[in-house]
This record gives sequence, structure tokens and C-alpha cells, in this order.
Amino acid sequence: MADYQAPLRDMRFVMYDVFRADEQWSLWPALNQTIDRETADAILEEAAKLAAKTIAPLNRPGDEQGCQWDNGEVTTPAGYKEAYRLFSEGGWNGLGGNPDYGGMGMPKVLAAQFDEMACSASLAFTLYPSLGAGACLAIDAHASDDLKATYMPPIYSGQWTGTMCLTESHAGSDLGIIRTKALDNGDGSYAITGTKIFITGGEHDLSENIIHLVLAKLPDAPAGPKGISLFLIPKFLVNPDGSLGERNTLSCGAIEKKMGIHGSATCVMNFDGAKGYLVGEVNKGLNAMFTMMNYERLHVGIQGLGASEMSYQRALAYARDRRQGRSASSAQQTDTAADPLLVHGDIRRMLLNMKALNEAGRAFSTYVAMQLDIAKFSPDQQERDKANALAALLTPVVKAFLTDIGLDSCIVGQQVLGGHGYIREWGQEQLVRDVRITQIYEGTNGIQALDLLGRKIFQNDGAYLGLLLNDIRRSTKPEDEFAETLLNTVDQLEKLTARLLSQSRRDPDAINAAGVDYLTALAYVCYGWMWLSISKAAAHKLASCGSDPAWLAAKQVTARHYFTRLLPRFHSAAAAALAGTGELFALSEDQF
Repeated sequence: MADYQAPLRDMRFVMYDVFRADEQWSLWPALNQTIDRETADAILEEAAKLAAKTIAPLNRPGDEQGCQWDNGEVTTPAGYKEAYRLFSEGGWNGLGGNPDYGGMGMPKVLAAQFDEMACSASLAFTLYPSLGAGACLAIDAHASDDLKATYMPPIYSGQWTGTMCLTESHAGSDLGIIRTKALDNGDGSYAITGTKIFITGGEHDLSENIIHLVLAKLPDAPAGPKGISLFLIPKFLVNPDGSLGERNTLSCGAIEKKMGIHGSATCVMNFDGAKGYLVGEVNKGLNAMFTMMNYERLHVGIQGLGASEMSYQRALAYARDRRQGRSASSAQQTDTAADPLLVHGDIRRMLLNMKALNEAGRAFSTYVAMQLDIAKFSPDQQERDKANALAALLTPVVKAFLTDIGLDSCIVGQQVLGGHGYIREWGQEQLVRDVRITQIYEGTNGIQALDLLGRKIFQNDGAYLGLLLNDIRRSTKPEDEFAETLLNTVDQLEKLTARLLSQSRRDPDAINAAGVDYLTALAYVCYGWMWLSISKAAAHKLASCGSDPAWLAAKQVTARHYFTRLLPRFHSAAAAALAGTGELFALSEDQF
């Protein structure tokens, strides 16, 4: 089984050569005294060591042992507590957190690389700290100063962890019908009663306290999503001096037996009049929770990328080592009974597909992270507004497409390993099981497609998309090797969008029917833009006598592979998106 090695060279190339993030940092007053290339490289090096030496060794034994539930208490797999202590001591919980409350204040572009490393090493372990970072975003954006000062520093330090509690047994994506109730205690606190399911890290033994962000409704709340409020509910109540008091009236009723991520405790949480505190405004809890959910959706997309990268590393190592058959042209290693798998065209096709999609995915997630940084740190209001629009447009694409590709690449890696990919010994089957959830949680990928087409495009008549397509056109020069192909698909995407907007005005089902195929088509165009940018950056480094010319030349070959073998998938997705709703609604319920 191949050991995980963080792709630091490619991460640095994307950050510095493709997107020139370090130049941006130097221009932003909020960052230019905090982060530079030397500091970022040091952080990446330490992150790579943590991922490879501390987190990755837990992945397989954590999966085999899993979490244990006993009378409401949850025990994580052996080694998790020590690894979490090292993780926390390194400050990784607060890497991108607000420095006013103990975070490191690093840009999201850098944090995204760390997220990928941690997810490649062990998705199950990484879920525990990632939810705390997301909870702090919601608290920081919407809670009172007292709540921020009380709860954010211990989460950033790793002393406490966080969760998000949305789903109920009858209410998954339709949060407007939740039944969890909140009653005003009259002293600034509320009593929360209800049951939430599928709560990642709802109970565990890694931290002293667990801070739950819970959606609930007050008695006089409006019906539907406009009546949802958000509450902060600690497992242990916090005394005025910050010490822990009595246990709150909440409990873990069970943990789920799941297909994968066995080391992550997925809990049923019962709140029995638990004391909580309002976050943000009454009846505007869904808006506050989306601050956390949007962060988590980017992170979930990166989870798909992390699994895909691990799959590629494992499949490549196997293809180099495994001897099977002879090359179609002639024997490559005459001193052995067979040649390595890597001589075979189909093996190379699978590996190059994975490589091309991984490297484009890394660039794409970094690009979206950069939009979040611009929106947060740029002193220019116009730049911030544009970046916010692009991040809103592309967040559902990152979440859905990177996780779809993540599962596909893990299955392809399994195919490269053949029978060894199906058995426990090589670890590939665990990747397939673990990554599968990423297409489902934080909003299924169908919900992401509906969000993209229905909200981010239809509701503003394609204005956000226009910003993206204009940027692609402006950055693509006639002399660029792939310019004609890319610009042709951009034109087709624009026409596709216009036709779907027209369809949706006549047929209310059109958006839901076309959404997934449309998101896929848009994603392949975005990946094409990423590969054009990667290819140009590699050519520039080659022309300036950059080091490692073979590695840079491989970028250009992989770009050609993407444009010839993978971008054509855009056309089938676009055709499917335009197919309309006729046959989808032609069958009666009994005919299914």
C-alpha cells in the first residue's frame, strides 16, 4: 500500500505560478504583515509532515476499529486522541481563523491546500476539527461579542470542538419542516427540545466540550424556512470565568453504522430542554447557518479532491510495480517475466484521466478559495463584490463536481489495482467507501445543481455567470494553444444557459431536470480554463529556464490530454441538459 505524500510541488505551482497568490497578499493591508511566500512554504511543509506522519497512519486502523457507543458516550479509534492533541498544539484548528480570538488569520488559498492534505490522509479524522472551524465562521459572522469571546478561542485552540445540527429524521434538505422547538427562558437563554440525526462529531472523546449550532423554531415563528432560528448549545455549560459547569440536557442516543468514514462518529443527538443562546436574529437562522454551510461545501469538495489524489498516488505506485503482460510494441523489461502495468495504453488512459482531473480540481478549488480571500481582504469594494458573486456561483460547482470526480477517480484507481483494489489489504476499497458520502452530505449534489441553476443563475438572469465567462475570455489570448477549443465551449455554454433560462420561464420543472447536467457542463469548461492557465504558467517557467523541465513539460502534455479526451464530455452534458422534461414526467407513478 502506497504511503501518502503531499503534492507540495504542485500546490506551490498552483498558488504562486498560476494564481500568484503571494503577489496578492503583498497588496492587501490586512495580510501583508502576516503572510508571505516564505511563511506559507513553512506552513505547507509542516502540514505535509502532519498529514503523512500523524494523520495518515490512523486511516486504516481507524476504519477497522471505528467508533464505539456505550450509554451515550462515544470512544474514537485508538490513536485519535493523541493525533488530535498534536493537531491542536500545532494551531491547525485556527489556521484561517480570526486572530482577534486566537486564530492564525491565514488566507483561504493556503488553508485549502492544508485541507486537501488532511483529507487525503484520513477523511474520517479530519471531519472532527473541520466542523469546529466552520462553526467559528458562523459564530464570528452572526453571534454577539460575548458569545464570540467565550466560544471561539477554545475552539481555535482545539480545547473544544463544534458541530452543525440541521437534519431531522423527516427533514433532510427541506429544513423548513423541522420540528425542533426553542422556548425563551426570559434570561437571555433558550430551552431547545428536539432530535437531530447525522450529526458529525456530535459526541466523542477528543475535546473537553462540544459546541453545537442547532436550527430550531420558536412557537410564534412563521412557517417554512423563514421561521428558523440558530442557537449555540454547549455540551457543558460555561461559567462566567470560562470554566466548565454542569452538563447540559442533551445526549447522544446512538451512532450510525455506515458504509464508510467509520472513524467519524455520526450521531443521533437528543436535546431535552437544553440551554442555548441565539446566534444572529430570530427567524434568520438559516442565513446564519449558511455561513458555515458554504464553508463546509467548499471543504467537502476538497474532501473529494483529497480522496482522488490518494487514489491516484496508490494506483500509480501499483502500476509502476505490478508486472502483467508485455508492451504491445515490444518487451520493455526483458530480464523479468512481464512488464509493469504502466506500459499498457488503457492503464495510462486511466492514470492520465485521474492526473488531469486532480490537477485541474486543485487549481479550481484554489481559484474559488482566492475569491473568498479577495472578498475578505481586498481594500477595493468593487473587487470584493465581484469575488463574492463568483464564490457564490462556484461553491455548488466545487462541492458537487469535485466529489463526483472523487468517487469516479477512486473507482478508477480500484480498476487499476484490479482484484487487489477490491480487497481490504491495499486500502483502495476504503477510499471508495469513504468518499461516497461526500456526494450526499452538506446538500446532495442534486441540491447543489438546483442551487447553481435556480438561484445563482436563474434568479439574476445569468449575471454571475457573465462575470466568469468574461474573465475566461479576457484571459484567453489567440496565441494560446487551446484558445480556440476553450472559447468555443464558452460560447456554447453561454447559448446553453440562455436556452435553459428560456425553457425555465415556460416550464417550472426545467431547472430541476437540467441542473445536474448543466453543472457538469459548466465544470468541464472551468476545468478547461484551469488547464489553459496551468499550461501557460508552465510554458512561462520553461521559457525562463525554470527548474525541473520534465515536470513542467508533463503539465503541457496533461493539458493536451484534458482538451482531447476529457473536455468533449462537455458536449454530452450540454445535450442532456437541453433534453427538456417531456419523458421525465411522461410516466405515471405506477409506470416507474
